[in-house]
Amino acid sequence: MNTLVIVLIAAVCLIAGYTFYGSWLAKKWGIDPKAKTPAVAKNDGQDYVPTDGWTVFAHQFSSIAGAGPVTGAIQAAVFGWVPVLLWILIGGIFFGAVTDFGALYASVKNEGKSMGLLIEKYIGKTGKKLFLLFCWLFTLIVIAAFADMVAGTFNAYETVDGVTKLSAQATVNGAAGSISLLFIAFAVVFGLLQKKLQWKGWKEMVLGLAAFAIGMNVPLVTSKATWTYLVFAYIFLAAVLPMWLLMQPRDFMTTFMFAGMILGAVVGLVVAHPKMNLPMYTGFHNAASGDLFPILFVTVACGAVSGFHSLVSSGTSSKTIANEKDMQKVGYGAMVLESLLAVLALCVAGAAASADGTAAVGTPFAIFSSGVAGFLEMFGIPVYGAQCFMTMCVSALALTSLDSVARIGRMSFQELFTVDDMEHAAGWRKLLCNKYFSTIVTLLCGYILTQIGYANIWPLFGSANQMLSALVLITLCVFLKVTGREN
Repeated sequence: MNTLVIVLIAAVCLIAGYTFYGSWLAKKWGIDPKAKTPAVAKNDGQDYVPTDGWTVFAHQFSSIAGAGPVTGAIQAAVFGWVPVLLWILIGGIFFGAVTDFGALYASVKNEGKSMGLLIEKYIGKTGKKLFLLFCWLFTLIVIAAFADMVAGTFNAYETVDGVTKLSAQATVNGAAGSISLLFIAFAVVFGLLQKKLQWKGWKEMVLGLAAFAIGMNVPLVTSKATWTYLVFAYIFLAAVLPMWLLMQPRDFMTTFMFAGMILGAVVGLVVAHPKMNLPMYTGFHNAASGDLFPILFVTVACGAVSGFHSLVSSGTSSKTIANEKDMQKVGYGAMVLESLLAVLALCVAGAAASADGTAAVGTPFAIFSSGVAGFLEMFGIPVYGAQCFMTMCVSALALTSLDSVARIGRMSFQELFTVDDMEHAAGWRKLLCNKYFSTIVTLLCGYILTQIGYANIWPLFGSANQMLSALVLITLCVFLKVTGREN
């Protein structure tokens, strides 16, 4: 089948899901544009910050669109592209978007409380502690894996037969790393200008283009160890600094980049309209991966439904929603866009496969990156520029999730030890709930995992992620029942 047809079918389904089912949920649950949101009522200039709806959307999408939608869809294609496509569409519309939207809605209606505190309110304290402990351990795995992934992407060296030398991609990787650092620096500058001078929109895109221009000409060629230190330094700042100063402007700038990546993939498929070379269905059992159920669902993960998304919805996004009317766009809309990204990744992988159905060689990120870079080169973009852009994009997919995970991990650790009367709490409890101490503990544990090896427990991520989404859906059902809303 032509990949363009697949993308068009997916786009129509996802848009229809947002327009009809998402709007139906919003109507049934009750959206009040005149209600005072937690961001307005508890504005502290740190976590609770009233923010424009599109900026919150950019943060939500950048945070949830991690490695999952690209790697999951491509890896799951061992069962055939039809089962993967069906689950992305069905799961995205009826499970993933509902989980994300529901978590955001419940949090906004409960003073911006995280899922752990919502569980305490509607289920019990024991449930809260177990959930928060599970969430914190979950964030450690993600921090270790994504930090290692980003550092590996920017790494300029490779080891062959025990000899370490510059890799062929050293300049491209170093340029992508430089661009990423400049994005961070420019994000802080823009955050300050936005706060003081009310800068918005296109000016932020100009700063992003400036970062690309400078970074491509000044690549930072260094080792994976150095990049690991830089990545952890960044996520420490992201976890403790006010949302408006770093994360929101960086996510907004990154969303323009993601939009360019998605647009490049779509236009490339429209112009080239390559054939889907992957087989439609290979059978219920795969010798290397196992049975379609449950492996397909665990592997596709974030492209269809993810428990991690609910942590972003209730942990950061709910505290920045300025008007309830933005909740459907942020919660439901960001998820269906991620599902579209997963479909694009599947189609790019299908186009890259050989005519006999043999999948392209390389990691899912490499297949997707080289495929879209090839499309960009068709439009006259220089090879070096296309490679830098796509390397930056695939690293940003992980990095924008990583900074949110670090902040959510810090919050989960704090909430584990928080009591109602923190003013008169014991000294040790105040220490554990300190923003900087809890961040250091969380990131230190994540760093230790990167050094001792997380590969043995990483396979648990997919299962843990799906279990987390199930727990969130159960909590949302209880919330809707207790509060008398349509379930």
